[in-house]
Amino acid sequence: MRRVVSILTALAVSLALGGTALARCEGYTPGPKPQNTGRDVVGKDLDAIRDRGFLEFAVYQDFPPYSYREGGKARGVDIEIGRLIADELGIEARFNFVPAGENLDADLRNNVWKGPIIGGRVSNVMLHVPYDSEFACRVEQVVFTGQYYDEAVAIAYRKDVYEDEPPVPAFFRFDSVGVENDSIADFYLSSLAGGQLNRNITRYPSTVAAMAALVAGDVKAVMGPKAQLEFGLNQETGIHQPPLPGFATGSWTVGVAVNFRYRPLAYAVDDAIRAGLESGRIEKIFAGYGLSFTSPER
Repeated sequence: MRRVVSILTALAVSLALGGTALARCEGYTPGPKPQNTGRDVVGKDLDAIRDRGFLEFAVYQDFPPYSYREGGKARGVDIEIGRLIADELGIEARFNFVPAGENLDADLRNNVWKGPIIGGRVSNVMLHVPYDSEFACRVEQVVFTGQYYDEAVAIAYRKDVYEDEPPVPAFFRFDSVGVENDSIADFYLSSLAGGQLNRNITRYPSTVAAMAALVAGDVKAVMGPKAQLEFGLNQETGIHQPPLPGFATGSWTVGVAVNFRYRPLAYAVDDAIRAGLESGRIEKIFAGYGLSFTSPER
């Protein structure tokens, strides 16, 4: 879906860059900060949130294993992390399920610092936001903080097909592979080897659907974000992370976004996530959904 493409497009050219914060931001023109906006438009400060008794999180809708509804209840890794944060602050967690926008800028504008043009509202914190220093320099309206795990692109495959060795992208010149339509995996495989893999790519509306096709034997492999692939595995399927030639961004760090006006809230959220990482609670959340966990470098 567009959420993954927008995330990786924002990261693709910048993860390897270093230097000081000033050097990273040099040459960037920040976007406009909100002016003359009411309190409800830009969120609430930490004291007001504590007085109110709850913290609202923006989470992506229909996005397992991160955020989704099951039997009318909010479920997923990001949901549990939101509850962990709220628990550390001694308040209730509430969730605003939002659709993915055209790109990450739109998601942040609609859900963190300004609000959509029609309907909807901003939330205090947005979960599942990638951290990238260059992108953070450009979008001054948002504080990027609370990195809580590292995601990576991987390949899931049928064990009965690949008994000797798991597949690498070159295999898909001859073997079928599923991807989420218009995802970063779709773009990568479509452009590889001058488009020679296109005839063997089957596109699905979601990674969940692609993994269901893999389990059913309709495709031999699926490429996508590791956690989403792991969530759909069964005994007949496996997963690995092979080298991906020409892939600018094979992994990325995920955290949270908070309106720039509310840094005390951002600090409190970051402290809660840090405590969750150090105590092992966040790793246990991933394990509870059958997922492996890679801690971010903080």
